[in-house]
This record gives sequence, structure tokens and C-alpha cells, in this order.
Amino acid sequence: MKDSPLEFPGHHPVKAVGLHTPEFKEQMIAVVHQEVGEPAVMEIRERLSKDHRYLSLTITVHVANRDQLDAIYRNMHATGLLMFAL
Repeated sequence: MKDSPLEFPGHHPVKAVGLHTPEFKEQMIAVVHQEVGEPAVMEIRERLSKDHRYLSLTITVHVANRDQLDAIYRNMHATGLLMFAL
């Protein structure tokens, strides 16, 4: 995509929101590690909803290209645990 404002290779935040369960967090991080490897994960931030029912993860990763970033989102959705992603 030449018109994309995203630059590759580069660091990109991946935001995932789901129920606040250990499985959700573990699976989202596992998906990212599977796609880019552990050293490429730069930062993981967590934020709970007011009632602690939902967890928002922002995982900043170094990706080589758009296909790699798309694969992360696709595989997160495939877990069935993701409510939405940004």
C-alpha cells in the first residue's frame, strides 16, 4: 500500500481488547511472539476497564512489512478471545 501512512520496517502499537482473563493476555502475547519473535516486542502495556471486566493490551512491536502486521491481527482474531483490535 503506497498510500499508507505506516512505514515499514518499523515499530507499531497493536491494541487488543478482551475479557480480563489470564488466557486472553497469554494468547495475545503468544500470537505476537509467534509472528515476530520475542526480541521484536518492544513494550507491553495493560489497562483494565473501570469494573475490571475487560483488559486492553497495547503491544509495541517491530515489524518488517504490512503482511507481518496484518498476520498479527488475523491470528489474534483467530483465537476467538479478541473482542476488538486497533
